[in-house]
Amino acid sequence: MQIRAEKQNNPVADEVSALVAVTRPIIAGIYHSIGRDMLTTLRREDIPLKLLGKIRSQGDGDTGIAFEYAVHDAVVNSVPIVVERVADALGRCRIYQGDPASILFAIEKSGSQQLISTEIDLITAESRVLSGERGQPVKLKAQLNRLAAAFRRANTRAQLPQSIRGLWKADLFLGSTEPDHWVGTTVKINRSHLEAARGLRVAIVPSKAGVSDAIKKDEQKNLIICPMPHDGSFMQVFYEGWRIVQALCETNFKMPKEVDLPSPIDREVARVYIERREFPVPDVLEATKKFAQPELLVADEASAANVPFGATVEPETSTIITPFPRMTS
Repeated sequence: MQIRAEKQNNPVADEVSALVAVTRPIIAGIYHSIGRDMLTTLRREDIPLKLLGKIRSQGDGDTGIAFEYAVHDAVVNSVPIVVERVADALGRCRIYQGDPASILFAIEKSGSQQLISTEIDLITAESRVLSGERGQPVKLKAQLNRLAAAFRRANTRAQLPQSIRGLWKADLFLGSTEPDHWVGTTVKINRSHLEAARGLRVAIVPSKAGVSDAIKKDEQKNLIICPMPHDGSFMQVFYEGWRIVQALCETNFKMPKEVDLPSPIDREVARVYIERREFPVPDVLEATKKFAQPELLVADEASAANVPFGATVEPETSTIITPFPRMTS
């Protein structure tokens, strides 16, 4: 298995392409959050798009999971407003070199036993996770199994090094492959849900009306708060994409009523998925990549990719670490 490295090639051209780009990771997040107990006669990779709404377990965490995937995907695909703000936050954690990269730390989220086909080669033996405390930073690769165990069992958390005792709460590892340094990152759609934990350094949240969206440190929580801007920017597109996907899930990916999607642009985006409702979700995610603005991303030809975005394999281990970082040019 190899990883496809992609970088932004062109600016955003139109609203439809931008919404397709953001709805893809939202659909992927819903798809991967389906617990194995919800799958009876179907293998995960065979779930047709039209059944996604039926078999998903709706809950308060749906938007949060979609937000995690959208932020991760935006870093991977070098969405300028997101990458610029992430780079600023990483600089405050003393990670200055290289382009920002993201590793999705997805272990049994929402009851799901297996989430994404994985390859951890980009987490090397020298990858360090910066905790902000004095002393030699901990090597990340050596702690992966312990982090997975800590996520599942409270009695194993004391086995983690003290400086990263709460790192199992991370949603992403943000950093750079150039210095091979990473920081535990929490992603919350509701900033009131932010929790302090050792090992967590960055918090990504939506901007809030009446509150500055400047990147700054929360001294009490010891977190660099990195708000994602709203009006005419990332959060506005995310919420619009989320509404489209919600409406499609409720109609089993048939065209929703006009009152549910009154915008012609939203209905055009919906049509991209409706035309493919009979196909398995991983195939749809791969097929629609080209509609997320053609030539927005250019693949690094040096790294062939034989695992499409959204593909699933069922390895024996339940430890899921998913790196899709953007490689430096």
